[in-house]
Amino acid sequence: MDYGNEAESNELLDKLPKHLKQFIKAQNYKEYSPINQAVWRYVMRKNIDFLSNVAHKSYLKGLKLTGIEIDQIPSMYGMNRILKEIGWAAVAVDGFIPPNAFMEFQAYKVLVIASDIRQLENIEYTPAPDIIHEAAGHAPIIANPDYAEYLRRLGDIGAKAILSKYDIELYEAVRKLSILKEAENVSEQEIENAQKELEALQNLEVVDSEMSQIRNLQWWSVEYGLVGDMENPKIYGAGLLSSIGESKNCLDNSVKKLPYSIEAAKQNFDITQAQPQLFITPDFSYLMEVLEEFANTLSLRKGGSKGLKKLIESNMVGTIELSTGLQISGRFSKMIVNDDNEVIFFKTDGPTALAFREKELIGHGIEHHSDGFSSPLGKLKNINLAIEDMGPLDLKAYDFYDGKWLSFEFESGLKVEGMNVTGIRNIQGKLMLIQLKDCTITYKNELLYKPEYGVFDMVIGREIVSAYAGAADHHSFPNLYDASHTLTIKAPKSIAIDRLEKQYQRLRELRTQELTDDKQLKIIFELLKKDYPNEWLLALEVYELTKGEVLRTDLLNYLNALALKEARLATLIKEGVSILNTPT
Repeated sequence: MDYGNEAESNELLDKLPKHLKQFIKAQNYKEYSPINQAVWRYVMRKNIDFLSNVAHKSYLKGLKLTGIEIDQIPSMYGMNRILKEIGWAAVAVDGFIPPNAFMEFQAYKVLVIASDIRQLENIEYTPAPDIIHEAAGHAPIIANPDYAEYLRRLGDIGAKAILSKYDIELYEAVRKLSILKEAENVSEQEIENAQKELEALQNLEVVDSEMSQIRNLQWWSVEYGLVGDMENPKIYGAGLLSSIGESKNCLDNSVKKLPYSIEAAKQNFDITQAQPQLFITPDFSYLMEVLEEFANTLSLRKGGSKGLKKLIESNMVGTIELSTGLQISGRFSKMIVNDDNEVIFFKTDGPTALAFREKELIGHGIEHHSDGFSSPLGKLKNINLAIEDMGPLDLKAYDFYDGKWLSFEFESGLKVEGMNVTGIRNIQGKLMLIQLKDCTITYKNELLYKPEYGVFDMVIGREIVSAYAGAADHHSFPNLYDASHTLTIKAPKSIAIDRLEKQYQRLRELRTQELTDDKQLKIIFELLKKDYPNEWLLALEVYELTKGEVLRTDLLNYLNALALKEARLATLIKEGVSILNTPT
């Protein structure tokens, strides 16, 4: 059965915010060539033959539950129809997407699937995300409820982890190298230059950001995780499940095995190399324990000046939440702290939005605060009661009353003067924000706000209780993430490749129709020997369908000779023949 470009939405996809939908692309199923289908089929047959004994028991069961077939590349349409039954969905994207965006898709219980597929030359492993890795690696394990909830929770927390500028540079370098390695007609020099750029970045001594640490946790669990007994673990990581080379080598004693713990967050990795060590979790529920332990170290839960400092350094849209529950989202550019390192003033540049409980306050979106936002924080001088804790009588006593001229000083020495216009309270009745006309704000010798700037919105809060990446209300910033300018390279097909694909297609038709025609197979074999002497996978597919002993012997001799001539193909050919000769 061939799939068109049909797409079936479901409620999870409908709920995705606009800033995530920009990364979704059409799968274009008809663009998969017969060679692509043969690569999928070989990898899946090889993996299932081996993984049935070494993968977690959820894997084989999950293949059926998530609509993954062995003989043909899955369609998003078919996967979504089946994934909906277990509360998940899938979308196609163009290779690597920004780290926070990737995590946020997971938080919405949506699998991100790079719909391209690795070239035949990279059949054992590719650094680029492809549909073998994403669909055949990630999708099956989410049929396990404990693992699925861990994946969702990891995405929920990871989407709020604060990035550094280095994270973005590294992401762009990895994306560029992965695209070049999977593109046809790209020079070795281009790939080498991209490899050097990535290595130069990886060799820099930088402090691990929150995102880099949670990315490490993702890598050593979701991508390269082992589960079970330390002496006889099972594979569940998608990177291992989708790599026909590393899935076998990872269980060798030469690869160090460590018990999974929060220490995995400090263990960096090289995406272009086999992993020298792996982590083993006793079960999937334990992954959640480690994640919660790690989440307690993040600015998301700690807030304070350290969290705000990270947001300023990231130069990306982030959010701080105050003790009143008020949330401010934007690009933070400045903070002033007191002697106890507590934030007493903050400022954003450019579009800013205010929210409460992840819902934007009416009239306080990026259109209203288009040029930035600033406000003092803290307690008032000589007043034991914080403004947010004042009741109506207290507010009236201190002139925090509509139409009153206010003049007050914070404990920090920061002074505010202005006409009180109105205020906004939270659902518990606490004052969250007051608007001041003809406002002046000073701190020491610095003028922080002048009356000519217009009406001043001053937020109320003793302290910053949370700081995280992204916006409080996802509707506030429809263009939250910047898509990469490095696009996937689509090279035109040569006449030789087009002719080769026709041979692969003919074999697919013969197999699908369950026809055995050794005459046609011999014609394909002769053409292969003459024009495509290194096409081992085509020879293997001919061998699979051949019934006559003479032709089978000729094909087997040809494959054995090719394995001797090309050392890198020896294992692929040997194991491919072994699978075909093993009774099912």
